Amino acid sequence: MGLYMPSFRLAQRCATLCAVICCFFSSAQASDAPLQVLYSERPPYMMASADGGPSGLTGAPGTRAFKLAGVSVRWQALPTNRQLLMIRDGSTPACAIGWFRTPERELYAKFTRAIYHDKDWTVLARSSLADKGDTSLQELMQRKDVRILIKDNYSYGNELDKLLARTNPLIAISTAPTLKMVQSISLGAADMMFVSEEEGSYIMEHHLASQTSKLRLLRFKDMPHGPERYIMCSKTVPDALIARLNQAIASH
Repeated sequence: MGLYMPSFRLAQRCATLCAVICCFFSSAQASDAPLQVLYSERPPYMMASADGGPSGLTGAPGTRAFKLAGVSVRWQALPTNRQLLMIRDGSTPACAIGWFRTPERELYAKFTRAIYHDKDWTVLARSSLADKGDTSLQELMQRKDVRILIKDNYSYGNELDKLLARTNPLIAISTAPTLKMVQSISLGAADMMFVSEEEGSYIMEHHLASQTSKLRLLRFKDMPHGPERYIMCSKTVPDALIARLNQAIASH
């Protein structure tokens, strides 16, 4: 038996060395795999571009951050609810561009530095509502004959979210993209929705005249300021990668 011990030990060491090598190459391949980055088309924030990544107010700085950080990405256009589910699930490392940072989302997601700061909120409303002469947003939201169209699982920033909770207005929930929500307002399915100054101006300039002729952008003295937008990532995205993105965002 003594004659076979060295051979046995040698075989054991070779097996261990092979396992280490395989583990090393598996890790290298995993680290080199493109990161899944999610977005949904929503002009003027995000629009598909010829090179695969989104352009726009948040799309462009988000795309630039991954490029400057040297992160290989695989772009995927998904509805917002699907994006939230993927980030919350966390089984696959993924990031999503242009999201607000809220206490609830911080429980299941990581956030980079801000990539964009919205201008103030505005109200996109039916012309008939605009003619009623309300002088403040809070006054408008407390009316029980006004239906506010809200996107499902969406946040409108901490200030506006708190105002919605405090005033408890009549709300209609939508899972549709912004284009369909605008159509719902113009057709009278709801009376108003919240849009940023940037998005409201884009809608009034680029949407069908048959819709925008029935709409008005309303600005009130108590309108909350626009919040910041971030790249939101699942908890499985390494902190080192978030740090690289932050450095890229800060450098531009």
